[in-house]
Amino acid sequence: MLLTIDIGNTNLTLGLYEGDQLGAHWRLATDHNRMPDEYGLQFLGLLQNAGKTLDQITGVSLASVVPPLTGRVIQACREYLKQEPLVVDAGIKTGIKVRYEDPKAVGADRICDAVAVMKFYGGPACVVDFGTATTFNAVTKDGEYLGGAITAGINLAAEALYTRAAKLPRIDLQVPPSVIGRNTVHAMQSGLLFGYVSMVEGMVTRFRSELGSDMKVIATGGLAEVVAKETKVIDVIAPWLTLDGLRIIWQLNH
Repeated sequence: MLLTIDIGNTNLTLGLYEGDQLGAHWRLATDHNRMPDEYGLQFLGLLQNAGKTLDQITGVSLASVVPPLTGRVIQACREYLKQEPLVVDAGIKTGIKVRYEDPKAVGADRICDAVAVMKFYGGPACVVDFGTATTFNAVTKDGEYLGGAITAGINLAAEALYTRAAKLPRIDLQVPPSVIGRNTVHAMQSGLLFGYVSMVEGMVTRFRSELGSDMKVIATGGLAEVVAKETKVIDVIAPWLTLDGLRIIWQLNH
């Protein structure tokens, strides 16, 4: 059984694979202060909750965009899971070509997403990842990762409004009754949700003009479903896409 771990700035996402099938999976808040022992005990607790034992774990595949936490999680895997993680980094087999000017600068999660998209959907494709940052990633029909666009994520924008504007409250991201908000909360919800939906639609149009009219749009990340419900430009919602990519990369390297 393979344990996949995606360390993001906001969420720590984990999944257990039996063969090609995703079993138990979790999306947890990233704690930047947590020590290796704490991560190790948390991993053991999740396995126990899923009814799995330590000897059933045959490998760990890891992607991280938070360098200070990478070493801690690796140490936790070694000491508590008795596994040496495969870390997605330069030099490992991915099955795709990275055409970025500096391939080492591409986030490991973006590479995992591109790998999974080519495996399941093919290119050309635009992968929209709704995380701490909202990223748009371009994959050609030949499986080349070209690059993309990065902007602030919805929750990050919402938090910035709360912290930098004295009269704006902290809000939950929900669909407001109408686009025209009649109170401050609804106005903020409208601006954040529908504003990002419009941005996604506009960016998809621009990506399609460069990748071709047959480009597919795949959405992933914690807020993928929320945004996808408000637009028709997203073809596939794949909230666990990065974990699928980690599983495929593990198989390519073993």
